[in-house]
Parts: sequence; structure tokens; C-alpha cells
Amino acid sequence: MTVQFYDQDAPNTVANFKKLAKEGFYDGVTFHRVIPDFVVQGGCPNSKDPAKAHLAGTGGPGYKIDCELTGENQYHDRGVLSMAHAGRNTGGSQFFICHSRNNTAHLDRNHTCFGKVVENVDLVDDIRQGDKITTIEVIED
Repeated sequence: MTVQFYDQDAPNTVANFKKLAKEGFYDGVTFHRVIPDFVVQGGCPNSKDPAKAHLAGTGGPGYKIDCELTGENQYHDRGVLSMAHAGRNTGGSQFFICHSRNNTAHLDRNHTCFGKVVENVDLVDDIRQGDKITTIEVIED
């Protein structure tokens, strides 16, 4: 999959995701939540460790980032990457990718959209719960 980031709309969220990806934070994490026709969610470090797998969905990088909700691209459409959180301004590393627009309108301006899959979006439909992220490569323009 190739993602185009929303640098203008969510600069801090994009910078955080890129930093974590470059540090290898996402290498080996699983998609711990997959809801058909809604989202696939990953980014929890607990999902890397079989002893902590039951805690998948509760972990993060050890800090929280603020939501960025006022940009123009804050709509959860097919292929959109957005920050998962446990309440406003509590995101960190967990993110989700939307399957479609069918069931995601309530997320608009509640979760920060920070990018969109622009190549091979059909791969999102193939992700199953427990599938691992091998690595994320950040290519700067």
C-alpha cells in the first residue's frame, strides 16, 4: 500500500506517525481489530508480544498527542488513515484504515485523519485480525 499523508491538515499527527515508523515502532505489530465494512486497526505495541497479546488495543508509545480536527480532509472515506484514541487528545500510535464511507461518518472531526491509501487500497480488504505489519517505509519527497 502507498499512503499520501495529510501534511497540511494534520502536521503533528503525520510527524508522529513518520517518527514512529522510522524508529521501527510499527515493525511486527498486528492489526488487532478488524471490523468488516468499517475499519482495520493496528499500532499497539502490546500486540508484538504473545504474553501481552490479550492487552492488544491498550498500548501506545508512552505519550499522547493532541487531535487535529479542523483541516479540510477530516472525512473518513475508503482508505483513510486516522488516529485511534480513548478520548479526545489521547492518541499516540494506534491508527485505523477505513474500509468504506458506509459506517464512518460519525468519526469525522472526532478522530484525526492523517493520510489516505492512494495505491493498492484493495489490500485493506484483505487484512485479517492478527495480520502483522512487517515494516513501514517512509519515503520523503
